[in-house]
Amino acid sequence: MSHRLNKGNTLNSIDDLHEFIEAYPFGVLMSSDLTATHLPFIVDIDEKGNARLYGHFARANRHWRQLSDAEVLVVFNGPHDYISPRWYVSQPNVPTWNYAALQVKGMLSLLDDTQTLDVMERTFTQFEPDLVVDSPVSTLVYRQTLLAGIVAFKIDIAHWQGKQKLGQQKSLADQQGVVRGLQASNTPDAQGLLAYMQTTQIGMGKPKVKL
Repeated sequence: MSHRLNKGNTLNSIDDLHEFIEAYPFGVLMSSDLTATHLPFIVDIDEKGNARLYGHFARANRHWRQLSDAEVLVVFNGPHDYISPRWYVSQPNVPTWNYAALQVKGMLSLLDDTQTLDVMERTFTQFEPDLVVDSPVSTLVYRQTLLAGIVAFKIDIAHWQGKQKLGQQKSLADQQGVVRGLQASNTPDAQGLLAYMQTTQIGMGKPKVKL
């Protein structure tokens, strides 16, 4: 992971928002009636610091029909895993779950055909840049087929908040026990959480350096 990622307890700056969503772009979009759709997102920050999300629905998904100029919530989950009480040095302790996550609120607007094609071009560029070069994604037939099957949107972000619950409140010895527990686990979730902790240097059981 090349992202710097925030080293504090919360994710609340514009840089935090940008880096977290680029690292974990698959989110859950929820509307006021509690309908939810899982979607990939692109995050954009303009020169004035305004933040937006871009994405697209399959046209067959009726969720988009109720979302023009509607407030929505998008949840992005980062790495997470179960933490055993047996990993701690101190006793007693209880089982818990460590994680990093981000919630975003904003107004959703549906996009026209030209804007939709721009969103798809950016989606290709972010997730599979070779596709733009190696396939006929710019042909008229391809674009018409694309527009027939999707509905793109943007979300003007009004508020966001994130949390990094990585055991940073525990003693250094207990943090080190959690690190050993995760290292001993070969599950993808455990290894993903450990990699995130190593990147952020949170919950690693290392004393803070005094400047």
